[in-house]
Amino acid sequence: MSEKNLTQQDKQMAGSRETTRTDERYVAPPVDIFETDDGLTLLADVPGLDEDTLQINVDKGVLTLEGKAPMESADRLYREFSMAGYWRQFQIPDSFDTGQAKAEMKNGVLTLHLPKAEAAKPKRIEISVD
Repeated sequence: MSEKNLTQQDKQMAGSRETTRTDERYVAPPVDIFETDDGLTLLADVPGLDEDTLQINVDKGVLTLEGKAPMESADRLYREFSMAGYWRQFQIPDSFDTGQAKAEMKNGVLTLHLPKAEAAKPKRIEISVD
């Protein structure tokens, strides 16, 4: 594929840590991110993972999702299917309180709630009339 045909996301990924990891295959799980007055909600599609095989970390403002679905170790006569690991990172601002984050897994979908720090929440200033 020529450089002309690369999308902006492809160019960013080419220089990211994702391409310099081990030889093991990783997939960037698709996500939806919503922001409200209270915080962020991230939905990630990670089929095959559960609360024991998915790791969620925040370090120096970088949110990392990483996990590998376990494969059955039974003796196989033939194998074509192999699960790749999931790996995705996001830069998040300091205005979110990662210490209060909550994560839920249901049917292979991660729902992560990152509340805004109190100082970052919008505040209404009342006007007094004399």
